[in-house]
Amino acid sequence: MALIDFKVLPGIDKQDTTSGAENRWIDCDNVRFRYNLPEKVGGWSSLVTDTIVGVARRQFAFVDLDGNRYIAIGTDKFLLIYFEGQLYDVTPLKSTLSSCTIATTSGSAVCSITKASHNLSAGDIVLLDNVTLPVGTGYSNSDFEDKLFQVTSITSSSVFTITQSSNATATVSTGGSLEVKPYEQVGPAEQSYGYGWGIDTWGSGAWGEAASASDVSLEPGLWSLSNFGQVLVATIANGKTFTWNAGNASRLTTRASTTTSGFQTTNNPTATRVSLVSPTTRHLIHLGTETTIGDTTTQDDMFIRFSDQEDINNYTPTAINSAGSQRLQDGTKIIGSLKAKEAILVWTDNALYTMKFIGAPFTFGFEQVGTNCGLIGKNAAVEIDGVAFWMSNNGFFMFDGTVKSLPCSVEDYVYDQADTTKGQQIYAGLNNQFTEVTWYYPSTSSDYNDQYVVLNYGEKMKNGVWYIGTESRTSWIDASVYPKPSATKFNDSAVGTFPVIIGEDGLGQTTLFEHEVGTDQVNPDGSTTTVTSFVKSYDFDIQSKQKDAQGRSSGPGISGEVFLAMRRFVPDFKDLQGNAKVTLAVKRYPQQSDTNTSLSPFTITASTDKKDTRARGRFVNIKIENTDVSESWRFGTLRIDIQPDGRR
Repeated sequence: MALIDFKVLPGIDKQDTTSGAENRWIDCDNVRFRYNLPEKVGGWSSLVTDTIVGVARRQFAFVDLDGNRYIAIGTDKFLLIYFEGQLYDVTPLKSTLSSCTIATTSGSAVCSITKASHNLSAGDIVLLDNVTLPVGTGYSNSDFEDKLFQVTSITSSSVFTITQSSNATATVSTGGSLEVKPYEQVGPAEQSYGYGWGIDTWGSGAWGEAASASDVSLEPGLWSLSNFGQVLVATIANGKTFTWNAGNASRLTTRASTTTSGFQTTNNPTATRVSLVSPTTRHLIHLGTETTIGDTTTQDDMFIRFSDQEDINNYTPTAINSAGSQRLQDGTKIIGSLKAKEAILVWTDNALYTMKFIGAPFTFGFEQVGTNCGLIGKNAAVEIDGVAFWMSNNGFFMFDGTVKSLPCSVEDYVYDQADTTKGQQIYAGLNNQFTEVTWYYPSTSSDYNDQYVVLNYGEKMKNGVWYIGTESRTSWIDASVYPKPSATKFNDSAVGTFPVIIGEDGLGQTTLFEHEVGTDQVNPDGSTTTVTSFVKSYDFDIQSKQKDAQGRSSGPGISGEVFLAMRRFVPDFKDLQGNAKVTLAVKRYPQQSDTNTSLSPFTITASTDKKDTRARGRFVNIKIENTDVSESWRFGTLRIDIQPDGRR
């Protein structure tokens, strides 16, 4: 029988069954679709030899007036700066705890530090300074001086413990003297619901008090990052706002602060869900913030406050400035915001608003442009050329002047397995080179992001081109300041190397990768990990290929009634580096599991002309994949020799 073309439409269809999704691919991983053809995604390479302690939740790239490039990285513990191959810790500090004392126990690495009303929590990071140890501990002052420690436990409101890297040689009662400089608290590594010890941070209520499951949603540690010229503006979610001046000569050894010279934020709200700097008017905008500045008990999740133009520390409205405020109505809390082409987009948990500069006396005008389209998480939206795409609790949406619901051919698959109670961990990344928006999300079987779904907005199909995968990322920025996208991958069972923290326990490890580099994963130590990929077709039956000379179906037929036999196939790869594998799987009935044919998988090289095979069944599907390093492929059109083989 003559060879026929096996053509499949771009994108993945999981709304239908594997046999009902005719002419579609039904599964993939690490694959994208470009010009209608599937191909393996580009590789990624670690940008630094260090790995980051904790989980990164936000990245932001910017430049200073001299053209130096930076990436600010906000984690659940730190604010870091990536600058030309190195990481720098610029995390803001809380007020110093002075006149502290320390005690040790012989044969134990646990050290107790005493300070009345320390207001610390287990897991906090502290920097020790001006250390003078009591005599006989077996340690030297340099073992503690200018070192970071993780708070191991809270013994009482006046005593907490840290863990050294070696045991003390003697029991020494409280003595000596040291200063403790706590890092600003950011938040938990993951979003959680529930009650019990440790749900509430120390100091927010009675010490050790359990919180009620009915009213507690413990959001993960998040940051808002934007820039005021060459100055980084960093807001901890539901916390304070800090600045870091890239124009400072000693910038890489200077921490972000509320008292940065010339860019103070001491008059800013102290509890804000989201912040950003307006792109043209240069107002610093706080969303979900305090109605009375400095009083965290007045935080209103729907209240917006903006500074005077060009003055990020002035929020008092007067007749001669443009500071002001506004409260939104539709929803229970503001979730996120983006700078768009002609407006700022503000999402609540239920609605979308535009915020436009209109001048005096109101400064900004607000218009509700959508309802029942709220944002699932702070970082779950992206904008490109005036068009915004986002993930909601009940589907995907876009805004191009009008809110539109996006038909999604993998929607049920995504929402059936996504843990939407961890919506604040979802991260949307734009890869403009390949016209892709990717949402990384946690499945119900994972505490952290472990799946992704992609909308290719550049590929033109009626319902869009969607695809899926299992690679995990917790933050992403597109190529702009740097020539390639960068993203962070978290491993909760590994240990990070930067910053160096003595007594670290359970904080996990984040790797900063540059994407679209090579074909594989290059790790911080220089080793290489294979990036495997595959795409799998729908279950094909012979009736779906019975066409007349004009390409029309020759008759309704009975799908799957006739057994088919495949004798050979001719592979067609637009590009092939190394080897690819082609697997043929057959089945008698749609609900049965795949059975690989006896000769599968077939190894395909650039010189492969054809492959002979023996495949027989009512249905057959085709899987294309790579499994080794230095392999990459872009598929074309498979040609197959297939014919009826009787009825059973």
